[in-house]
Amino acid sequence: MQDVISLAFPFFGLIFLGFAAGKIRKIPAAGMEWMNFFIIYIALPALFFRLLSETPIEQLTDLTYVATTTFTTYTVFAISFCIGVLATRGAIPESTILAFAGSYSNIGYMGPGLTLAVLGPAATVPTAFVLCFDNTLMFILAPLMMAIGGTDRKPLLETIRTAVLRVILHPFILATIAGIFAAAIEFEPPEGIATMLRFLSNAAAPCALFAMGVTVAQRPVGKIPVELPAILVVKLIVHPVLVYLMLRWIGGFDPVWVATAVLMACLPPATNVFVIAQQYQVYMSRASTFVMIGTMASVVTVTGFIWAITHGYLPAG
Repeated sequence: MQDVISLAFPFFGLIFLGFAAGKIRKIPAAGMEWMNFFIIYIALPALFFRLLSETPIEQLTDLTYVATTTFTTYTVFAISFCIGVLATRGAIPESTILAFAGSYSNIGYMGPGLTLAVLGPAATVPTAFVLCFDNTLMFILAPLMMAIGGTDRKPLLETIRTAVLRVILHPFILATIAGIFAAAIEFEPPEGIATMLRFLSNAAAPCALFAMGVTVAQRPVGKIPVELPAILVVKLIVHPVLVYLMLRWIGGFDPVWVATAVLMACLPPATNVFVIAQQYQVYMSRASTFVMIGTMASVVTVTGFIWAITHGYLPAG
């Protein structure tokens, strides 16, 4: 158990340091904008480009893995949406926010730091795949579901155009494409650029985890809704167990790739759940509550999945 604590403590320790800083030092939320820009547009893309460009190209073409993990995320989205329909008596916009809370893992800020710490560089490719395609799925579902629910009143073509642009211009996806292309042509950057990429890569996870803690501390927490336990059970337990069972059922995947998918799926709701709720002015207070309580509960559940993986209780072979 000591090795599991050694893996989990720095990870959650950085989050809670950020949370404490956000509570103690009342810096306006706008003060986080440059930090978030650095993480999303510079540090994490540099991490993915550097690691993917050093990966043999044959490891970057497993579409079965991508289809399985993305389909599982969509399945969990549908399950959470059904819970939302029952809880909100059929309100599509509110049910959509609940569906995001039950399926959209914090894969951007928490994913790379966790998978690389627990599984090492071998988790780079599956981490990038899950991050890119799960984000793509959510970027498509958000405007689509809100348009169906009547919250997004933009014309259909404009909604589709916005979704497509968000997908193809997202820095994580651009960095992944660039990394795969660099691997295909066996590109090696000059030493100065390679050193800078290593600096940025090393900064990515600590900055992302600390910033996430600050962001959670700054979110308002409203009344705890009755549907919260069901949604968090789906997000923190059903999602990782389901992706594990799906990958085992199909078979033929590297054990590290299976473990990566489980770790990415067991993460708490993404802070983007609140951002989406705020964008469409739907369920904002409750979305914030889901993110904060989900992050706190994940200390137990994520540590449990790390223990199960590192001690062979989730055999992936």
